[in-house]
Amino acid sequence: MGTITFLLVLSFLVFFHELGHFLAARYFGVKVHVFSIGFGKQLYSKYWMGTTWQIALIPLGGYVKMKGQDDSNPALVESGDDSYNTKKPWQRIIILFAGPAANFILAAILYFSIAVMGATTWSAQVGTVQENSPAFLAGIQANDEILRINDTDIKSWDEIGKTIVSTQGALKFFIKRDGEIIAKTINPEVSDSENMFKEKIKKRMIGISPSGKIINLELSFSESLVYAYEKTIFASTMIFQGVQKLISGVIPSSEIGGVITIGKVISDASESSLIALLTITALISVNLGVLNLLPIPALDGGHIMFNLYEMITRRKPSEQVFMFLTITGWVILGSLMILGIYNDINRIFLNN
Repeated sequence: MGTITFLLVLSFLVFFHELGHFLAARYFGVKVHVFSIGFGKQLYSKYWMGTTWQIALIPLGGYVKMKGQDDSNPALVESGDDSYNTKKPWQRIIILFAGPAANFILAAILYFSIAVMGATTWSAQVGTVQENSPAFLAGIQANDEILRINDTDIKSWDEIGKTIVSTQGALKFFIKRDGEIIAKTINPEVSDSENMFKEKIKKRMIGISPSGKIINLELSFSESLVYAYEKTIFASTMIFQGVQKLISGVIPSSEIGGVITIGKVISDASESSLIALLTITALISVNLGVLNLLPIPALDGGHIMFNLYEMITRRKPSEQVFMFLTITGWVILGSLMILGIYNDINRIFLNN
């Protein structure tokens, strides 16, 4: 069942990505020969509205084959008003960007659905208080529920940290204890901490940790839209930073996961709950959008880079350079896939 769920989720994400390219291409009058989910041998196809819609044997991706554009033949040139080649660079950039954009939009839709269904998070209830910390000295106790900080209402644990970090000076905490509302003034101190990438950072803190109590967020329609927007932006930023940390060596290459890791994560999420599955699907959708924007030839970002070059210099890259960079891009992608699978296999053996 886990494998089926993985293939369905992946196909769903690929479909949306390629649909973005397809709709933008058709908007600018570019003929689309093939819309494929998967690579390799054709398993099913249907010709509809001038395009062959197909499902192929290898379900690890997909493509839209437009007139005048073919990744297997980067130097292909076809004439005619309905050819990708004849469109202006800015139009080609929009067509290329539309795929990743569709992934971001899909992620926002999924996060909005999660918000409407009942997103869960840690409550603003204190679990432990570090001795001699600002919270300890102010008299904060375990099981205190934080209702407001200054003029900001607090609904979840995440909002406590965001408010502390984004403000300066002493803060007035309004807490609920044994049915009573108590006000406490706390002066956060800058302490050593770690970010999500295990890097040492300085951060305003008061020395409390959550109780671990889970609550359902009751969000209005407008609040659900804000939730979806913030989650999509956060996921995008996190992945962009992750790629940057990987390139700079902060994150070791052994952390790269392949299709086995992705399949396991999706399978585990599907067995947990629908909301967990939607959350993972949204995160992977953002991941696909971000990775496809990387300036690697053979990816959307690489093609965008070529078109930006043409816009700035008023001339296309030479055919030799174009071919060399495209082949290099495929080698990079292939190497990353092999490394991901190698890491997956290593994890399997280490866990057994």
